Amino acid sequence: MAGEALLIVDDHPQNLKLARVLLTGEGYQVRTAADAAEALAELQSWQPAMILLDLQLRGLDGFELARSLKADHRYRHILLMAVTACAMKGDETKARAAGCDAYVTKPIDVEQLPRAIAALLAGAAT
Repeated sequence: MAGEALLIVDDHPQNLKLARVLLTGEGYQVRTAADAAEALAELQSWQPAMILLDLQLRGLDGFELARSLKADHRYRHILLMAVTACAMKGDETKARAAGCDAYVTKPIDVEQLPRAIAALLAGAAT
């Protein structure tokens, strides 16, 4: 569903740049945050349809941020997609338990990520 607003939260500048360029090219409105504090600050004045969330953030990690967002009535409707290098057995289960609606591993697959985002957004619209 091109045109939807997305927030990408990742503490690696090259990951933010790649995802922003890729998803802007797909027609999404994209903002970025380098950590949980920046993400929460963005959410004070703007609410995306989905947050793409690195789970291994410095400071407040992605698991805690996901739990915090899903516990807050202002943000629980926002879809959360874990986009992470955490690919050990059980990591997807932990991400979903924290509140993530989807789980995608890094490195980013430039063909698969836009399809996964579109599918999750389409599922939320039904």
